[in-house]
Amino acid sequence: MKLRISSNYEEMSRAAASFITEYVRENPAALLCFPSGDTPTGIFKSLLDDAHEGKVDFRDCIFVGLDEWVGLDAGNDGSCRQYMDQHLFLPLAIEAHKIHFFNGAADDLHAECKRIDEFIKQRGPIDLMMVGLGLNGHVGLNEPGVDLSLYAHVSDLDPKTKHTAKKYFKKETALTGGITLGPRHLLESKVAVIIASGAKKAEVLAKALEEEVTNALPASIIQRHPGAYIFVDRDAAAFLSVNDQDYEG
Repeated sequence: MKLRISSNYEEMSRAAASFITEYVRENPAALLCFPSGDTPTGIFKSLLDDAHEGKVDFRDCIFVGLDEWVGLDAGNDGSCRQYMDQHLFLPLAIEAHKIHFFNGAADDLHAECKRIDEFIKQRGPIDLMMVGLGLNGHVGLNEPGVDLSLYAHVSDLDPKTKHTAKKYFKKETALTGGITLGPRHLLESKVAVIIASGAKKAEVLAKALEEEVTNALPASIIQRHPGAYIFVDRDAAAFLSVNDQDYEG
């Protein structure tokens, strides 16, 4: 596991983006998986800057969605797909057939899971999979108590996730569940990246990286990945026993 601690959110975003840019330059047809949410926004901005400056070209990359809220799709404000369209896919002019995303409004969500699983099985494994760190230790919408052997699945949302998610919606939206890639996808990815910023993530980050691997804290599974990279800012790293800017262990 390689840990990179940056001074602040902006530097963390730049460091993670530089890592992704370099990876895609070496693997121009990579299968990529990125999260939505507050934390990756700065990373995507830096990636767009890199693309516009000619440092990286994403046109041959394939993208698979990490997760989606049940009942929502690209047309819904606050959906994960809408966020990705706004912050990455549309600015990069990614062709529609290169984006494979969950449809949270599908009639048969389990068939959606099978569809995405089959796509990854045929095209994958995922080359680089980046996930954020939830306040309850979730990654994607793999909530505390998840079976760590799962691939794509429908999840019951933790109350903390429902509360945190309110900020993504302009109007009151009842969140009934999630559809998400599973812990197995993260473990089987060639490169796994976790990002975290802010003091509010410090306690859960330390537990995820330095305590036992447990499904009570899904992010802790990152300890089992041989190609894991952790990008955090100084505030999020406050409770880690390692204070070096760059650490490999």
